[in-house]
Amino acid sequence: MKEVNPARAVAQEVYRQHDSESHGLLQVRGLESAFDTERGLLKAVDGVSFSVARGQTLGIVGESGCGKSVTAMSLISLLPRPAGKVLGGEVLFKGEDLLKVSEDRLHEVRGGEIGTIFQEPMTALNPVHRIGRQVSEVFRLHKKLNKKEAWEAAIEALRMTRIPSPEVRVGDYPHQLSGGMRQRVVIAMALACQPDLLIADEPTTALDVTVQAQILDLIQGLQAEMGMAAILITHDLGVIAENCDEVVVMYAGRVVERASVKELFANPLHAYTRGLLNSIPRLSLPPKSELNTIPGMVASLSEMASGCRFCQRLGRRSSLGDERPELRELSPGHWVEACPECCGGEARESV
Repeated sequence: MKEVNPARAVAQEVYRQHDSESHGLLQVRGLESAFDTERGLLKAVDGVSFSVARGQTLGIVGESGCGKSVTAMSLISLLPRPAGKVLGGEVLFKGEDLLKVSEDRLHEVRGGEIGTIFQEPMTALNPVHRIGRQVSEVFRLHKKLNKKEAWEAAIEALRMTRIPSPEVRVGDYPHQLSGGMRQRVVIAMALACQPDLLIADEPTTALDVTVQAQILDLIQGLQAEMGMAAILITHDLGVIAENCDEVVVMYAGRVVERASVKELFANPLHAYTRGLLNSIPRLSLPPKSELNTIPGMVASLSEMASGCRFCQRLGRRSSLGDERPELRELSPGHWVEACPECCGGEARESV
């Protein structure tokens, strides 16, 4: 578990006091997203709610296919069209519902006030354009700089992300850079306009552990310098423990648990969260020990139960039947989807 940086802690307290009146930088309430398919409209995000304060890092964790990336792309209306649709909910960014604003306003927010680090840097960058052109485009669109000014700003943005010889790299194509360097370019583009919120969708995917640590340290350092909030999406609980303040655990398109990082790791309440934590290999285990796994499989979108979806995975029937478990605050700041079978006595005592 990471140690709290005193300077960062003071800054976060200032941000929290500021947000006590504005109710947070970002508030997501009852977000629902779906995809049009041959089998009909299939819901991938089902009533997700969370908030992010200024200066805070929120982690969203879960297995592949649990709805993390769809949630993130729904926030800024980047679901693939026409199949992807946001069905309902609110995404309040600085008090403004991004689901109701015009397309022109969305263009201003994306890249300007909200930066995004996409999951795969090679596909996030255009292979036929030089790095300098792609980074400088951000400044030309959002800062209205001329071509020369934008080019110089692009060099400074690359220098900010610790890319060596940025005045040379601006002339390179993406394929000429390593995976770590490409990821730094994507980070430079996301942070070019000093956004209030950074969405990092598995920013260390396919990177080796050394480069992964460098990228995460870079994001954390730049976040502290710029005072921005961040949403870090990952399936790696180690990354969550080291870099986040609060965490949202998602399963099958729903939030099953939400708490501070310290509270979640010390006292996981939902069976799915405990299963994820128990799946982490430990050095204390004897050699060749069988690793813990979560039994069963995640149901397909067309077969999702209306009741407890983790009970569905385990092949048992929840005592709530087809009723969706309520998300309850079982202790201060610790919310859990209160299925009696998945939360044991904690859920029963809260009824």
